[in-house]
Amino acid sequence: MLARSRRRFLQGGLALAGLGLVSACGLPPLASETTTKRWRLGLFHVGLDHVPASLDPLREELAQLGYVEGQDLELDWRNLESEAAAQTMAREFVKEKADLIVAFENQTMRAAKGSTSEIPVVFLHVDDPVANGWVASLARPGGNMTGFVGQPDLPDKRIEYFKVLVPSLRRLLIVLDPGDPVTPRVLPLARKAAAALSVELIEAEVTTPESLERAFAELPPGAADGVFAASRNVQTNLTLPIIRLSHERGMPVASHRKEFVAQGALFSYGPDQAATGRAGAHLIDKILHGAKPGDLPVEQRDVLELVVNVGVARSLRLAIPEAALSQANVVIE
Repeated sequence: MLARSRRRFLQGGLALAGLGLVSACGLPPLASETTTKRWRLGLFHVGLDHVPASLDPLREELAQLGYVEGQDLELDWRNLESEAAAQTMAREFVKEKADLIVAFENQTMRAAKGSTSEIPVVFLHVDDPVANGWVASLARPGGNMTGFVGQPDLPDKRIEYFKVLVPSLRRLLIVLDPGDPVTPRVLPLARKAAAALSVELIEAEVTTPESLERAFAELPPGAADGVFAASRNVQTNLTLPIIRLSHERGMPVASHRKEFVAQGALFSYGPDQAATGRAGAHLIDKILHGAKPGDLPVEQRDVLELVVNVGVARSLRLAIPEAALSQANVVIE
């Protein structure tokens, strides 16, 4: 049995049927002759220690679009512990004949891609759907999938901001999953950016919480000045353990989401996930009204934010230059 959390939400409006003979007689339809069209959506994500910040805005925007709880929309939300669990869940969504699947981030998107070529799929917070082979192009996706490039991999920019915020950064522990398909793309960018800034990378390969614990245990005291998660799988599954282990050693952490900055990362640089969730609701609405996913362009979420937690900086005895702090879009005290 899969270890997963599950929430079920029902929303919608009534559709009348059975008007034939009864309407012809001038009488209102009987209650037994009333049917409800209920759209069934499967939504899933990998990472039990957090929920995508776009989930609640997506639900709220669907309600604003007129879907009323309990009548014409059923949202089957699953938060899963691994990509293997996501693959099983995707097959279950297909077996249950979901009307549409919403895949949050790369791991569930790979699972959806491997499970159906017919059910419409809307993806959120993925890095490069063309390079990953999920769509033919951003302008004309083709097939049954479309969505948002809402979580671009920006290892070079994040390392640059790390150096700006922490000028004393000389050695950076970079945590990566060698089995993540994204790793071969992001690692060369990280290496190039670090070399240009005279920052030495200490590369640690991790795939599980246990291997992460070992990587930190084997790191000599003072060997690194900061920590950076390069692989998407590591970001999704291990960010909170990385923050905990880093703080135990007095090291700042760079993140990809501002929600993790509120939980102890020094800073993040990436898009606003809540805005992506609201936009995702409108895309879903178009598809439920008959639009074909393959005809709907993939949207790029270009609004990127630099979020800095000065309280974390103080706790780690780091002095962030005022010029660097002035570049932040959001400062958390």
